[in-house]
Amino acid sequence: MDEYNAATYGDRIADVYDDWYDELFDTEGAVDLLARLAGGGRALELAIGTGRVAVPLTGAGVEVHGIDASEAMVAKLRAKPGGGDIPLTIGDFTDVGVEGKFSLVYVVFNTFFALTSQRDQVTCYRNVAEHLDDDGVFVIEAFVPDPTRFDRGQRVDAGRVEPGEVVIDASRHDPVSQRTFANHIVITEHGTRLFPVQIRYAWPSELDLMAELAGLVLKERWSGWRGQPFTSSSEAHVSVYGRP
Repeated sequence: MDEYNAATYGDRIADVYDDWYDELFDTEGAVDLLARLAGGGRALELAIGTGRVAVPLTGAGVEVHGIDASEAMVAKLRAKPGGGDIPLTIGDFTDVGVEGKFSLVYVVFNTFFALTSQRDQVTCYRNVAEHLDDDGVFVIEAFVPDPTRFDRGQRVDAGRVEPGEVVIDASRHDPVSQRTFANHIVITEHGTRLFPVQIRYAWPSELDLMAELAGLVLKERWSGWRGQPFTSSSEAHVSVYGRP
């Protein structure tokens, strides 16, 4: 396997991503909230992927731009109706390498954690802040970390065991760097496919501190896209940051 880089996850999973994950998301709720937060201005999606959110958000009347490191994921976006009209930049979203200012910058489905060092995450916040309008907001959807999922720094989970297919998730956890190294393994009679993913997770309080370092503050936090309250038992959050 090639060395893991910013494009690896997307390049490996692009052909099955929509089929596997579409039903897991509240895409309608995400689009409704993001459209309101954009307030008629331009939006930028970090790690736009196959356009699951960007395409319907564009359909809702928002001018969406995107950035992604995986050309394979972008090709899937381009093949969708309306996807070919979305301005795109190929690159690592740490740099937010686009021109102009935006009313909304957002990153969904834990993808902010694809930045695998604290330094890159802080840098991303700072670059996002430079691309926000005065009243613009930065929205992150992410899970709340749960280190208890791991036993002695590792976890193996049989997600599906059927006569013709076995799906296994294997992962290692480094609590010092807050990183996980995982592989989604699909075994069939036709062969085996590996879908590696590496992340650096952060607790909501750490994300808030990163925001402060970038001159932003937490404006809202919910446990979902429809404004569900965020509590001590929430497993995920949608956080909205803006200038004080």
